[in-house]
Amino acid sequence: MKQQRIADLDCVLGGGDDGDGGGDGPMVILLHGFGAPGDDLVALAEWIDAPAGTRWVFPAGPLPMPPIYGDARAWWMIDLERLERELSGGRPADRAAEVPEGLATARAAVLGMYDALARDHRRRDETTVLGGFSQGAMLSVDVALHAPIAPRALILMSGTLVAEAEWRPRAGALAGRRILQSHGTRDALLSFAGAEKLRDFLLESGAEVGFVPFPGGHEIPPPILEIAGELLDGLFPTA
Repeated sequence: MKQQRIADLDCVLGGGDDGDGGGDGPMVILLHGFGAPGDDLVALAEWIDAPAGTRWVFPAGPLPMPPIYGDARAWWMIDLERLERELSGGRPADRAAEVPEGLATARAAVLGMYDALARDHRRRDETTVLGGFSQGAMLSVDVALHAPIAPRALILMSGTLVAEAEWRPRAGALAGRRILQSHGTRDALLSFAGAEKLRDFLLESGAEVGFVPFPGGHEIPPPILEIAGELLDGLFPTA
């Protein structure tokens, strides 16, 4: 693997023909969650059984967290005091009506990276899978809705519906796209009900959604990685 700055984002590249993201194989871009290190999801390249030649891109969020949080990054900042109140009350908020401050800036950064990675724009959209965990999953949906052409598929792990009023007029961009969505039924951070609202939005958009609930919290359990590998194998079968 190697580190490279692509457009305005620091990325870790892996897989491909050379182990450093080279070649013309399908590309999987995964966005980490709020408060995680920029390389938080890099190990998934080893855990997901993807087709040979798959290239991996792991961008780091552009915003550093305060030093007390170490190397943590964010795509946009959130109200941590509000989050603590929600956690202590045991009632995660419904965020569908919220448009996170900084969402548009994060979107522009990922779209810039997405464009810079393209070698053949038409082929890029058919051979790219975009996804992420938590905040990264929300941003993945937003980017897919605003891209000139949505990626071939999305992998959404423990996300929720946000910016519904802005997303709904663009929902048709996801028609026919394959989406894997997973969520823990005991997620105390982003409610399972919020995940169901996201699922329903995606289905109403015309996407082909594989919704995978699991008996856990805000996490990525191993069975989800196995299903992600199956999705990639189905999208990009090898000879």
